[in-house]
Amino acid sequence: MEALREVLGAPPVPQGSWEREARFVSTAALRGTAEPPAEAAERLAVRLREVPGVRHVDVRPNGFLVVEIAAPGEIVQDILAAPLAAPPRRTGSTAPWPDFPRTWDNPGFAVRYAYVRAGAVQRWARDLGVPTGAAARSGLLDGPCDRAVLRVLAELPSRRDSRDPGWAAYLERLAEVYHAAVEHASPIPRGDEPPSEVHAARVRMGEAVRRVLGEGLAELGVAPPGKI
Repeated sequence: MEALREVLGAPPVPQGSWEREARFVSTAALRGTAEPPAEAAERLAVRLREVPGVRHVDVRPNGFLVVEIAAPGEIVQDILAAPLAAPPRRTGSTAPWPDFPRTWDNPGFAVRYAYVRAGAVQRWARDLGVPTGAAARSGLLDGPCDRAVLRVLAELPSRRDSRDPGWAAYLERLAEVYHAAVEHASPIPRGDEPPSEVHAARVRMGEAVRRVLGEGLAELGVAPPGKI
């Protein structure tokens, strides 16, 4: 993502579902240039095609750039390798959701529980012998549930740069796809299933989810819960 930002001047925005292709769209060619947008886009496309990990760049007639990346799982590494965001100074902030009821009908519960659940998954993984840490192979995050989580995580850079990041709605979506991933693409072995590299990659992805949820909760003036 940083390499794309360097070329485009701002992080691109994820496009589509990412079920098959992991694509971003950028309007960089329309900003701050005297040349026609299509020409500016072609110039940027040449540089983008030289960025490692970029699979394809499409220039639209309106000057929009559509960039397909080869390894969407690298987004997990980008998030975890970045310095922790400094917590904002807030006074008198009000949480966007109530603490109760603690049911799935309350999106605030789903968000807080996703934060706690991601931490619990890390503990369970260690207990079950799942290898964890930076060595986890993010390229194994290729199932539909995994890619759904990666798609939402990929919005983080552009939301950070936005004047209106919409943290509450974003966290609700991230919590929703993460809960679905834990249920349908388990990060920990079930039954007699042996620990695998796929489990390790999913645990690592959960670490990224937890970090992003924690950052978003802090931005909203909500203390990330220790337990629920």
